[in-house]
Amino acid sequence: MGIFKLKQNRKYNYTPRYYKGDGSPYEVKHKFDDQRTTVGASKGLKGKINQAVDDYKYNPNQTANRRVLIIIGVLVLLFLFIIEFDLSIFFKG
Repeated sequence: MGIFKLKQNRKYNYTPRYYKGDGSPYEVKHKFDDQRTTVGASKGLKGKINQAVDDYKYNPNQTANRRVLIIIGVLVLLFLFIIEFDLSIFFKG
């Protein structure tokens, strides 16, 4: 099934003649790639989602987790307000 496979980019291992540093000076790399676990070899969609969920579960930064939950809650309430959902069914009265 070669139709659905993605074409991999070519990698060139060029080192300048008079360069004395570590690695290639022409390497294009994002500054957060060392901290990300979802960047790298293609794991497929399911593998990436599972890795992201694991990172969220075992994240030592609880303020970030709380912030994400607050944002999700606000978006859900905004959605319910837009579709004019009656919240009074949850309260006795």
